[in-house]
Amino acid sequence: MPREEFVPDALRTRAYEDGPIEIGEGQTISQPLIVAYMVALAKLQGGETVLEVGAGSGYAAAVLGRIALRVFAIERLQGLAEGAVARLRAIGADNVEIRCGDGTVGWPERAPFDAIIVSAAAPAIPPTLKQQLKVGGRLIMPVGEHAQTLTRVIRLSENEFEEVALVPVKFVPLIGAEGFPA
Repeated sequence: MPREEFVPDALRTRAYEDGPIEIGEGQTISQPLIVAYMVALAKLQGGETVLEVGAGSGYAAAVLGRIALRVFAIERLQGLAEGAVARLRAIGADNVEIRCGDGTVGWPERAPFDAIIVSAAAPAIPPTLKQQLKVGGRLIMPVGEHAQTLTRVIRLSENEFEEVALVPVKFVPLIGAEGFPA
């Protein structure tokens, strides 16, 4: 994936550094290693429908689109959402759809999802996102107010979920009805 297409022009030479990069509006593109790790935790085989919350510049959605059948991504900031749409069109990622809105409540009309990847930290796993997983589906997201932990949730049955804390991380806050207040 050409990561330089997803960072500001002035920072293109830093595109492959293993660290977050500012993309405007107080947001960052996650470091390549953490994007790869989150995608690997989703255990995609191809043919899946995936939700990404916190699309930012569109990079993770583009990576997911190389594996999954369909990717639906939500970005709460209009300028970033519009930029992500343009970048994804430019690289021909026609299986990725982005909309502007509150990602903490997911995309119910496109649910259920085989996987959900959240690229921002919430104080707790949003219950609405858990309900939008298929049975057997995986949700990967950072959780915590100050100290954050990358967490994987697997939906075991209609009412049963397995939640595992994995590694410490640092992400921007997930703002919305089931996240942090604006």
